Amino acid sequence: MAEVTAEMREILDEVRTIIGDRRVREISMFGSVALMVDDSMAVAVFRDESVLVRVRDDEDAALLAEPDAERSVMGERSMGLSWLRVRLDPEHSRLEFWVRAALRRPGKSAG
Repeated sequence: MAEVTAEMREILDEVRTIIGDRRVREISMFGSVALMVDDSMAVAVFRDESVLVRVRDDEDAALLAEPDAERSVMGERSMGLSWLRVRLDPEHSRLEFWVRAALRRPGKSAG
């Protein structure tokens, strides 16, 4: 498991609260701690307190236009459609917006 800072744990706990009663597990992924919801990656929290969200393909363009979002990059390559990196403000005021966007994406069980 990636080393989890107090700041990361705070964000992870906030995300868990937003997710509610759904089945969630934490795993190390992309140098972060990812929250898997129903066995599908929904949100990952990085040491710099940014988050990676996986959103619905048909919402990608609109969400990418949000001022705090950018296409996620791994190394020098884009992760492609539906993968967005979000810079949170110090109050995490838009965290719920982004978690809800990630939760709208069907998981593996939704087929």
